[in-house]
Amino acid sequence: MSRTVTRSAIGWTLGVALAVLAWVAPHVSGQASPTASGFPSKANGEWASYNSDIKGSRYMPLDQINASNFNKLEVAWRFKTDNLGPRLEYKLEGTPLMVKGTIYATGGTRRSVVALDAKTGELKWVYSMDEGRRAEMAPRVLSGRGLSYWTDGKGDERIVYYTIGYRLVQLNAKTGQPVATFGKGGVIDLKEGVVYGKLVNGKWQQVQIPLVEGEIGNNSTPLVVGDTIVVQSAMAEGLRYEYTNNAKGLVRAYDARTGKLLWRFNMMPGPGEFGHETWEGDSWNWTGNTGVWTEMSADPEAGLVYLPGESPTIDAYGGSRPGAGLFGETLVALDLKTGKRKWHYQIVHHGLWDYDLTGAPLLMDVTIDGKPRKIVGQPSKEGWLYTFDRITGEPIWPIVEKPVPQSDVPGEKSWPTQPFPTKPPTFSRNYLATDDVIDFTPELRAQALSNLKKFRWEQMPFVPYVIPNDKVLGTILVGNTMGGVNWEGSSFNPETGIFYTQANNSSVSGATLSQEYFDKIKPEAHPNHIAIWEAPGFATPGFEAPSTSGYRPNPVAGGAPPAPAAGGGRGAAAAPAAGGGGRGANPLTEGLGGLPIVKPPYGVITALDMNTGTLKWQGPHGDTPDAVRNNPLLKGLNIPKTGQNGIPGVVLTKSLVICGDPQVTAPPDRPRGAMLRAYDQQTGREVGAVWMPAAQSGNPMTYMLDGRQYIIIAVGGGIYSSEYIAFALPQSEIARPTTELR
Repeated sequence: MSRTVTRSAIGWTLGVALAVLAWVAPHVSGQASPTASGFPSKANGEWASYNSDIKGSRYMPLDQINASNFNKLEVAWRFKTDNLGPRLEYKLEGTPLMVKGTIYATGGTRRSVVALDAKTGELKWVYSMDEGRRAEMAPRVLSGRGLSYWTDGKGDERIVYYTIGYRLVQLNAKTGQPVATFGKGGVIDLKEGVVYGKLVNGKWQQVQIPLVEGEIGNNSTPLVVGDTIVVQSAMAEGLRYEYTNNAKGLVRAYDARTGKLLWRFNMMPGPGEFGHETWEGDSWNWTGNTGVWTEMSADPEAGLVYLPGESPTIDAYGGSRPGAGLFGETLVALDLKTGKRKWHYQIVHHGLWDYDLTGAPLLMDVTIDGKPRKIVGQPSKEGWLYTFDRITGEPIWPIVEKPVPQSDVPGEKSWPTQPFPTKPPTFSRNYLATDDVIDFTPELRAQALSNLKKFRWEQMPFVPYVIPNDKVLGTILVGNTMGGVNWEGSSFNPETGIFYTQANNSSVSGATLSQEYFDKIKPEAHPNHIAIWEAPGFATPGFEAPSTSGYRPNPVAGGAPPAPAAGGGRGAAAAPAAGGGGRGANPLTEGLGGLPIVKPPYGVITALDMNTGTLKWQGPHGDTPDAVRNNPLLKGLNIPKTGQNGIPGVVLTKSLVICGDPQVTAPPDRPRGAMLRAYDQQTGREVGAVWMPAAQSGNPMTYMLDGRQYIIIAVGGGIYSSEYIAFALPQSEIARPTTELR
């Protein structure tokens, strides 16, 4: 059941508004022009796409808010999401849009869509769909990360978003009512046509997933390119998945006016499709996932759309899926008109580390060696920005295949080499070097080095997981879960060619496949490779599903859930990082008094000059965590600002990099809370900060309306339920001449 509530002059009005499939190659049909006249523009101060544009920049050329006045920002309005759903929300990851004076955003545990007055935050309308059991079984829940906007430039304006249960909904932007001429009454059921492998009379066939229990969804945003809507797919988050079989990832395109299917691209190529042979031993039949759970980007002039692929099942073990496994963990460029592959580059072969491609590809125009180049940069958990010619797919700087350590887990056939970019340098750690080990005191360092001797510690990326034994307790990894860049993505200034990102610099883990877990996932444990929804007892009260399966037998009825404020994509529920926490004693941080095993900075903001492929600057982001600043083992020591572990995203203005703290702290000079910070783009110097009641949980955005610039940021987590906060300068500051503000 869906509903729209609209605020009008006369008050409130309520409008109520197992078959076997043959495996086929992508269907191709026509589409409208890749550009739509009259589309909102940055020149008007409008933020009309999740990343501000479809090239992923997160840049707005505004400068009313600048280094001289950032500290004077005040709350212009705020919008709590408490009543948008049956229970409170604590993990609001949304980034709103602003078009023609209206804010459009998602919020609440029902994933409602709201339209707000961009100057006051007053509610104009709200739309939600109660999907019942289908939403309860969904792998990607809560409010999602945003929505999309389409217009014909002649007054027809529409909002497009995914429901929790994986329906594509199109709403009239002015009224919030479903667009009756799109799909079926404004809705397309995206589960229709999604398949998984099933043994039918002893033969593998691809069949339709169940429309309720079938595991697929998305909490990112559809990509609107002209009159085309490109739709991605995602499965459950996390590393601890126990079933080799699942829905197969795919990307589809629809006509933005009618909802007609234009094409389909299979992220796991089937028989007769390019790359099918990379699934050895018939493993394509039963393997799942390999979707695109994060944001996509497009170059309408080149007619290309860029897809960042995720891992196949099972993330940390590939014994049931030998081979390189295209297009897992692969950047794929498709023809926007036909959905045909133009080029691809596999970032990780036969992935074993949950190295999904996590952020939107960044489409930059730069000058390299005196020549203009059109490039695409793919941020990663590994801390590398993989950089290619976005038309041809050729690496801009050499990417070298190097031998990597091999797995000793039974049945595993790890890939002998992995790609190592030579430029630009990493924007965050991707392995734990000896020099990176904690060194606040000689005693702490000695304890940490002693702890590391108990693990498989090879000072490079791509070291496989181990089953704990009497020699090693696990594998030392950096970034495989929440390191580097995650769903929040990165940004770039199109006027300078400088790339900017916040990155988690301290995600160290002792990665293991416990014997108990391995016994559940080894090939002989799944002779028929059933999907989770086919498991005996599925959906009954006593069914013990893996925590990341998407199935929640006992949903939280109220109160704060345990999820962190800035939760991540796939991998968010993996083994605890070496910064402490988790259940029971952690042998990696034993004797460190709750301190991270890695030395600061724990979180960084980095600038890379993409004209040269070099580091411009890097610095810590966020106040020193309370657990470090107040730690008794550090009493009497002068600890510099450490930055914070976490994954908040950035937004760029004409001169600033703006990003909120991912953690709440209580230093002596301010109330407990978090800070929204601004950095000079050229130097990295922090030039201002304003207080927030909770940590950043969604990417910030900025816009200009009637001569006033606003910054909106989602916050929440812990015991603080979610809200959007809009900051702006006091009217008195805006009215004064610029010369008086300096």
